[in-house]
Amino acid sequence: MICETAPAKINLYLHVGPARPDGLHALCSLFVFTEDGDSVSAEEASDISLTVGGPAAGALADLPPEENLIWKAAELLRAECGVSKGAAITLEKKLPVAAGIGGGSADAAAALRALVKLWELDIDDAALAKLAFRLGADVPACLSGVPVNVAGAGEVLSPGPALPSLWACLVNPGVDMPTGPVFSGFDAANPLPAAPAAPTLGEASYDALKQLMVQTRNDLQPAAEARAPEIAAVVAMLGQSDGALAARMSGSGATCFGLFATQADAERAASKARMFGWWAMASRLILG
Repeated sequence: MICETAPAKINLYLHVGPARPDGLHALCSLFVFTEDGDSVSAEEASDISLTVGGPAAGALADLPPEENLIWKAAELLRAECGVSKGAAITLEKKLPVAAGIGGGSADAAAALRALVKLWELDIDDAALAKLAFRLGADVPACLSGVPVNVAGAGEVLSPGPALPSLWACLVNPGVDMPTGPVFSGFDAANPLPAAPAAPTLGEASYDALKQLMVQTRNDLQPAAEARAPEIAAVVAMLGQSDGALAARMSGSGATCFGLFATQADAERAASKARMFGWWAMASRLILG
C-alpha cells in the first residue's frame, strides 16, 4: 500500500488579473502547505475504486465517486500512461470541503503521486504537472507540497522563497463559499483589473515576511466577505491573537489563516477559534 499526505494549501497572497480567453483568470500567488491534511492511500486492484472516510467525509456523501477529483486523476493518469491495472484508493478526509485550502486539488495531487509509485510509472515532473493542470488550476502546485510561486492560471510554477520557521492556524467559519460566485464578485467590482504582479521576499526573516504580507493582498477576499461577513470576523480574531505575524483569507475562502512563529501561539489561536464554534487546525508549514 502506498500512502500520501494531502496537505492544506495556503495562499500567502493572491493577486488576480483579467480573465484569459480560456475563461481562467491570470494570477500571481505564493502557495505554502501545512504538514497536516487529508491522507490518500492506494493498493493494487483490478479496477479503480474510491472509499471516503474521516471526520469531513460527510460533506462528500452525496458526491458519486466517479465525480471526485481523485477518481478523475486516477482515470486520466491510467489513460495517458496506458496502464491496464487498477487501484483501490482510500481518502481520509479531514479538511473542510470547498474551503479555499486546496482540499480537492491536494487530494488529486496526492493520488497522482501515490499511483505513479504504485504503478511504477516513468513520467517526469513536467509531464505530470501538465497532466495535473487538466484536473484543476491548483493541482500542479499541490504536487510538490513545498513553497511555490504560481503564475499564469496556475500552470506556471517556480520555486518559492526561503521562509522562516512558521506555524499556521487555519480557521473555517462553516459558511458556504463556492468559487464561481466569488470570482464573479471580483469581476463585477474590477471590470478592468491590472495584470497581477509578484513581490519578492528579501530574506528568510519574520520582519521580511511581515513586510511581504503588508505589501500584498488576497484580491478575492472582499468578494468573499460580501457574501459572508463572518470571514472578516475570523481574520480579525486571528490578527489579534497573541504572536500573530499576519492574518488573511486563503484562496476563494472561506478558510482564513494566521501565521505564527511558535506552535504554542498557533494552537492557542485554534483553541480560541473553536470557542466560537469554528473549525480550526494548527499545523507547521512545510518549508522544503
